[in-house]
Amino acid sequence: MKIWEKKTNFSLNKEIENFTSSKDSKIDLLLAPHDVIGTIAHIIMLKSIGLLNQKDLKILIQELRNIYVNEILNKKFKIDEGIEDIHSQIEFLLTNRLGNVGKKIHSGRSRNDQILVDLKLFVRTEIKEIVYMTYSFFDLLLKLSEQHKNILIPGYTHYQIAMPSSFGLWFAAYAESLIDDLLLMRTAYRIVNKNPLGSAAGYGSSLPLNRKMTTYLLGFENLNYNVVYAQMGRGKMERIVSESLASMARTLSKMAQDICLYLSQNFNFISFPDHLTTGSSIMPHKKNPDVFEIIRAKCNRITSLPNEISLISSNLCSGYHRDFQIIKERFIPIFEEMKKCFYIFKYMLNHIIVKKDILKDDKYKYLFSVEVVNQLVIEKGYSFREAYQKVGLDIQNGCFKPFTKSCYSHEGSIGNLCNTQIRNLMQDIIKEFDFDKINEVIKRLIYSKIHFKESSNNPIFV
Repeated sequence: MKIWEKKTNFSLNKEIENFTSSKDSKIDLLLAPHDVIGTIAHIIMLKSIGLLNQKDLKILIQELRNIYVNEILNKKFKIDEGIEDIHSQIEFLLTNRLGNVGKKIHSGRSRNDQILVDLKLFVRTEIKEIVYMTYSFFDLLLKLSEQHKNILIPGYTHYQIAMPSSFGLWFAAYAESLIDDLLLMRTAYRIVNKNPLGSAAGYGSSLPLNRKMTTYLLGFENLNYNVVYAQMGRGKMERIVSESLASMARTLSKMAQDICLYLSQNFNFISFPDHLTTGSSIMPHKKNPDVFEIIRAKCNRITSLPNEISLISSNLCSGYHRDFQIIKERFIPIFEEMKKCFYIFKYMLNHIIVKKDILKDDKYKYLFSVEVVNQLVIEKGYSFREAYQKVGLDIQNGCFKPFTKSCYSHEGSIGNLCNTQIRNLMQDIIKEFDFDKINEVIKRLIYSKIHFKESSNNPIFV
């Protein structure tokens, strides 16, 4: 039976079941460890308010930990044919193995707040992994910036040769971009890190639930206090998180586009070993940046997700709607996509070959025109506008004399990258995430002994 069925002789039409739930079980496997964690926290709370006795709690936790450690972590866990979702599977296993005590875990819960908790625990963990991957990628960018800071390249505006830049500036620019991406992620994380458990189907429960206890047990920063709003957070939370992922994706996509340009024969600023690029089936001279083109496409697809979620959810009234299931199908896999892009991008950059003496090409002779203008201002007393006009006429008349020495010294320029300050900014943001609480939840609920003092309903973990 489905956990929502009332009749033993009832059978849902297979066409309807396939259409409404066909992908749920595959996606829900990713939520399995989080459903177990949320259930353990919930039943500890049920014990504290007298809805479970010590014996029932002990055998339930023992079996839930068995499912978590021996089945989920060992990749043996599956959702059986005919089981709708992860919540149903966990309850089915407990009831099948332990008897009627397994049916007690649903007291005071709805599948609505169960999936909200599962999603939030899942997203917290995924954000942690992505933040660490981002920092590792950031670290490589700054190392490359320092390593190649004295190699100049042309900067472009409107795809036209503009002013001198450097590999130091280019690498560090994307490092600093990731800082702002993580600022958005930090805000998204704080929105995620609120406890919806106890909101049930969106209107609370007449049982005397202790929502502050489950907030502590699950390591949430705070509660979603209003039970109606807790359910309204479904769809909103996914859109906000996907916005922060989209921001990261835009950073990677833009850098991938730069690399595609810089690798071309017309630019020829960089190269990669032959075994990391592909060729043409007809043109033997080709060396294609396929990895970066695929990163660009995947990241651009990630940037479309916030809009997709918004279109699905923007005209829904308060309360739960099955539309959210469609969001889940697109939202959950996006984290793995993002991590794969970070991984392969970093792998490629570890093998990047930076070309030297790029500016010796004659087409870059006007690159330092602004330096000549500034030289006239400093050394000859010209106003900027007079110097600009003189240099412009010299270029038109063919008598411009290039000045090829870079004299930049202000903060964030070629001669003063401020990479130390950029690194400090990133480290400050990383500290704000406080991921230690996530690790503490696993230690507390999966690996610690749990006791209740006779004089207190609060659990003690040893």
